[in-house]
Formats: sequence, C-alpha cells, structure tokens
Amino acid sequence: MAKVTINENVCKGCGLCAEACPKKIIELTSERLNSKGYYPAQVIDMEKCIGCAMCATMCPDSAITVER
Repeated sequence: MAKVTINENVCKGCGLCAEACPKKIIELTSERLNSKGYYPAQVIDMEKCIGCAMCATMCPDSAITVER
C-alpha cells in the first residue's frame, strides 16, 4: 500500500495535486491554516491511493512524498 505524506508547512494550497490525482483522494482542507496562512492539501482516503506519485510530480513546492 502506498503512503502519501504532505508537509503542510510547505504547502501553499495551490490544488495542483488534487487536480492531478487520478483517484481524486486529495483535497484542500478548509478547517485549518498552515503557518503561512494557506489551506494545505490533505489525503482523504489513503486506502485508495495507488502510489502513482502524480501529486508529488505536480507539486511546485516539493511538499509531497509518496512511499510505495
């Protein structure tokens, strides 16, 4: 099973990872802000992750790591 880790302190909430995810399991949180004042991305259903790393590839800030 794949594991996606998002460094919320680096994430600027651009949403490119959510758009790139083929399983649509990443979304921007609306519940909390990170230290820079952005709504960071979060994985909503890790069980559905296929480990394709499209989210990490699209992230302009390298805030996402994917482990397979």
